[in-house]
Amino acid sequence: MSETITLANVLDDAALLSLEHQLHFAEVVGEHNWSVDLREQRFEFTGSRNLTCTRVHLLGSAAPGPQSWLWAWANPTGYPESLTAASAKVRDFGRQYGIPELASAEVPFSALPGRSADFRLEPARVAAMLLDAAKVVSGVWTYYHADVGRGTRAAFLLEHPEFQLPRPEFPRVMRILQQAVTEAPLTDHRRAIHSYARLRGLGAAFTPDRSGLTITGPDFTIEAAFDPHGRLSNLTAQNTPPSAR
Repeated sequence: MSETITLANVLDDAALLSLEHQLHFAEVVGEHNWSVDLREQRFEFTGSRNLTCTRVHLLGSAAPGPQSWLWAWANPTGYPESLTAASAKVRDFGRQYGIPELASAEVPFSALPGRSADFRLEPARVAAMLLDAAKVVSGVWTYYHADVGRGTRAAFLLEHPEFQLPRPEFPRVMRILQQAVTEAPLTDHRRAIHSYARLRGLGAAFTPDRSGLTITGPDFTIEAAFDPHGRLSNLTAQNTPPSAR
């Protein structure tokens, strides 16, 4: 039987590493303009520097009119399969684990997390949310979404060697942990932090009762403590390799 996984789980898994990648992406491209040719599958940035992505994946689009997200694999325009393959991989993952938001061709904004009686999801937030989910499934961790007319946001995953993260360093990892936990809409801090450490290639070991998590990197050790509800309650750190203690 397949493990039960929800969209909230996938978003928690993605949150921290996605944040680090997007911060790195902003540092790489700086102030910029962008252009895309979907038929030639070319995505370019110009401005602070010129950069042509080595590969582009169209994930889908979020439209304010119908208040829905349309996955690229289901778009009737008939884009090349190589352009939409990442969205199809997300679809297959959604079907495998019974996650309708990832498996359905079109997803109403009202079916997504974050909507309430007094808060309506906007296309930009929907695009970012589903791009984060797609990152975990596809293994491509840099995204871009932009207005393509009448408020519709087109969403892309992008590849380029310079988008790869450098080795994990203590100041950046601590910044990600602190910023994500205070700003990201996490459901389960414990899951999100453990997933980040694992995906970032760091050591990650829970205490027997899972109330603490030790994260080890090349030159640092971070201790995370959680309350009974799985929320982060404390972070302590040593900027020295474990062997030096």
